[in-house]
Amino acid sequence: MAGPVAFFAVFFAYPVTAIVGRGLHADGAWHLDRIGEVVTRPDILSVLWFTTWQALASTALTLLIALPGAYAVARLDFPGRRLLRAVITVPFVLPTVVVGTAFLALVGRGGLLDELWGVRLDTTVWAILLAHVFFNYAVVVRTVGGLWAQLDPRQEEAARMLGAGRFRAWRTVTLPALAPSLAAAALMVFLFTFTSFGIVQILGGPTFATLEVEIYRQTADLLDLPTAAVLTLVQFAAVGAVLAVHAWTVRRRESALRLVDPARTAHRPRGAAQWALLGGVLATVLVLLLAPLAVLVERSFDTPAGYGLDYYRVLTEVDSRGGVFLVPPIEAVANSLRYALAATAISVTVGGLAAAALTRRAGRLVRGFDALLMLPLGVSAVTVGFGFLIALDEPPLDLRASWILVPLAQALVGVPFVVRIMLPVLRAVDTRLREAAAVLGASPLRAWREVDLPLVRRALLVAAGFAFAVSLGEFGATVFIARPDNPTLPVAVARLLGRPGELNYGQAMALSVILMVVCAVALLLLERIRPDKTSGEF
Repeated sequence: MAGPVAFFAVFFAYPVTAIVGRGLHADGAWHLDRIGEVVTRPDILSVLWFTTWQALASTALTLLIALPGAYAVARLDFPGRRLLRAVITVPFVLPTVVVGTAFLALVGRGGLLDELWGVRLDTTVWAILLAHVFFNYAVVVRTVGGLWAQLDPRQEEAARMLGAGRFRAWRTVTLPALAPSLAAAALMVFLFTFTSFGIVQILGGPTFATLEVEIYRQTADLLDLPTAAVLTLVQFAAVGAVLAVHAWTVRRRESALRLVDPARTAHRPRGAAQWALLGGVLATVLVLLLAPLAVLVERSFDTPAGYGLDYYRVLTEVDSRGGVFLVPPIEAVANSLRYALAATAISVTVGGLAAAALTRRAGRLVRGFDALLMLPLGVSAVTVGFGFLIALDEPPLDLRASWILVPLAQALVGVPFVVRIMLPVLRAVDTRLREAAAVLGASPLRAWREVDLPLVRRALLVAAGFAFAVSLGEFGATVFIARPDNPTLPVAVARLLGRPGELNYGQAMALSVILMVVCAVALLLLERIRPDKTSGEF
């Protein structure tokens, strides 16, 4: 545990504490009265209210729309099932900047709906809610569907034989078994939407702001560190409570159910109802998940001179009119790949050590360590990024001018995914194999290399792939620390969208398509090597 603890202490706890200290500590004293002053301001109360209710609405809407998809993927066997599962997961690994850009091309000014029917949803809460459903649809399908596929269907069939109708049998038998998984999925969706930044920043405009967006505004635009520090503490407390409930539901899910092989539960659709449900799921995927991405691709080729590659060609040129980049925007692709590879190496190393430690120890301290590993997913990435600039500016940690700063920030997001994927596989390794290796004289390192590594190699590749995808799309922290001469793809897209003009808009669409393709290819490779033990995990 020493390595991961040191990593999180230096590159997570220290920067966050530094920015909170800058905001609440002045003249040699702590000014905790600022907390009450900030949280009672009408504008901040409005932000807190919007953050909470939009997260609740996004969670409810995602569950309502995604549960049929979870059933179809879990219980129905049909041609293209694996492809559907991969397509469903693509939006989750896409950067939030790409998601926001895709919906902007669909429902924004000059978007497809605006051109066809004069309908605009940008700067409305509906655009934000639909984008959140798009982004989190896979969370419900993979989390709930992963468990649903392993529930013994004979229990529900027994209830039917005893006279219960189809709905009553599902309500009294299957739903209680799914409840912990449903709660875990709901809490994860709530967590992601409560801390939403890129989607709200692009689609919300000046009208709507979550806590994360407000922290960015207070920090970058207004330089009001006291208010940003208080909002960081509020978000930290809310996320901590959500993670505590999430940990409880996960422990309950792991200990309270008897599961069977998923291959035994899937069957061909039976009857008109199941075929209709499958058709509805495919229609939902087509309209909600694929349509925004298709429009994004179409807009990247739609130039004033007709369809062509003009927007892609101009990415190779430096804007001589005082643009936001000191280099051609296309160089952001190479920068992002280089940063993501470095972040993946860090994530796999730190996350692998953490997962190994969690499988070999138990107790309250280890559970606290497990919760610590999840905190970067919920704590403001904006705070972390700005904290890097403030805290890591003196020897021996003067890293502000170093390229490694970006991969370190990205790795904070990648490590939790590595741990969540590696942990169930490592726990499934029979400890007697390690003990036998030790009896035969193998050192702990050799026992791990000869016993554990062959069994978890595929899970390690999956973990590395997810770490690569989420590192590639990290935006909240990177927007502060990426240098103008070395922008990442999400930062380049956001900067282009922030500038007026059709050319900037088209370049943003083209860069978003490139980023989407890279993430999608990584995910499709993951689906080919995905081990069964991680089928229900993120």
